[in-house]
Amino acid sequence: MPDQSFLVYGPRVAIRHISFEDREEIAALDRESAALHRPWVPARATTPDAFREYVARFDRPTHEGFVVCLRANGAIVGGININNIVRGGIQSGALGYVAYASTTGRGYMTEGLRLVVEYAFTALGLHRLEANIQPGNTASVRLVERLGFLREGYSPRFQYVDGAWRDHERWAITAETTGHAAADGSA
Repeated sequence: MPDQSFLVYGPRVAIRHISFEDREEIAALDRESAALHRPWVPARATTPDAFREYVARFDRPTHEGFVVCLRANGAIVGGININNIVRGGIQSGALGYVAYASTTGRGYMTEGLRLVVEYAFTALGLHRLEANIQPGNTASVRLVERLGFLREGYSPRFQYVDGAWRDHERWAITAETTGHAAADGSA
């Protein structure tokens, strides 16, 4: 059983760090959600070695990995990463996230991503989060719009996903827009 040490709680979900013990549950969720994720999410190998390597990247200061869990029973309903964290004068990270087919359309990812944004701007001291989304992924665009992200631009052939270099829209939010900015302007 994975550690259920939640970092932040919402009304229905909570977030915690991903762990190797999540492998079997996430592998099953990935399998059942393959059609939902194609072509938006890069395929992820879930063999024990591949998953161990995936989880190990979150031991570095440039990456944070979370699972979104139901408060009632701890079941995983989504995953959110903050990748490529840059410190110093930038204090920024890039979001990646997945919902799972069995629990989509219930608002769990909206609640979970709101918790991760709050955690990023408070506990992690970040100033800016960016989400790069393929233009046709309307569910993902609606998710970040609900949380106050603004569309900042367009990146042709930004990421290799599902066998091709895919265009992405750049969406971002800053600590100030969420009310988490420190008095000196740092987050």
